[in-house]
Amino acid sequence: MTLTATAKPVSPQPGARPSAAYRTWRTLSPYAFVAPFFTLFAAFGLFPLIYTAFVSLYRVELQTPGEMEWRGLGNYTALFGDEIFWTALRNTFTIGVLSTVPQLVMALGLAHLLNYRLRGRTFLRTAMLLPYATSVAAATLVFAQLFGRDFGLINYVLGLVGFGPVDWQAGTVASQIAVSTIVVWRWTGYNALIYLAGMQSIPSELYEAAAMDGASRWRQFIHVTLPGLRPTILFTVVVSTIGATQLFGEPLLFEGSISGGISHQYQTLGLYMYEQGWGFFHLGRAAAIAWVMFLLILVLVGVNALIAHRRSRKEAGR
Repeated sequence: MTLTATAKPVSPQPGARPSAAYRTWRTLSPYAFVAPFFTLFAAFGLFPLIYTAFVSLYRVELQTPGEMEWRGLGNYTALFGDEIFWTALRNTFTIGVLSTVPQLVMALGLAHLLNYRLRGRTFLRTAMLLPYATSVAAATLVFAQLFGRDFGLINYVLGLVGFGPVDWQAGTVASQIAVSTIVVWRWTGYNALIYLAGMQSIPSELYEAAAMDGASRWRQFIHVTLPGLRPTILFTVVVSTIGATQLFGEPLLFEGSISGGISHQYQTLGLYMYEQGWGFFHLGRAAAIAWVMFLLILVLVGVNALIAHRRSRKEAGR
């Protein structure tokens, strides 16, 4: 059979010297296998990132994207001088803490319970993924009804125990708690399954040795489970931090306003960027906000990694 140009070169016989075509194919084939990923990454990841940095240095309007006026760092200075930006940054941090901390604590507790032999464990594990599989639009719209001021179920329950109705969409703290509740509901089960996978990778001999030493289940959890889950916990903290910084769908659909309430009480950086770019048509400033978010994520991830590294070195020194 004649070897065509597209066919794989035939492997040489044992003891024979490989042909030049075969050596070339062996050298280049690994790069051919990974080329589709890097091509897509360059087209949809790297290029938009670089182009956004380029646009952030110009005054660009959505109606006339071809007309660009050089501003240098003007978009950034105007951004840092905008009080609404600092409000959105503060809201992003507050909602991130209110959603990330309870979410990860609850996920850790649920994973610890599912790690024991319970009836219907498979059903419970599957049920935990249902909130994650639910559309963010559907989940947010349901929670918006639950947190309704006049006919919401949450206020009805509060009324049964003697509390007055809460305006969950108008109050600053109340609206941020409501948005954080949606995030907690959607992502707790997902993180619980990640923790569960990490717990099942911890050797059972460690628990047996701790039980022989008389350690209770709580002490086993503190001294065996948590140290074994440290890399997994760091991963979930980093991913949750990135997700909290980019939070967009839940606050947008909670009231259907890109301003995050009348007084911007729950407007996040994601909503603020959308408002500047597609509400006020300032694409240059929206690009500057995107890069500020990107740098903020890098700083937060770096701080988490630094804390984890120092703690590991401190424990290794002991």
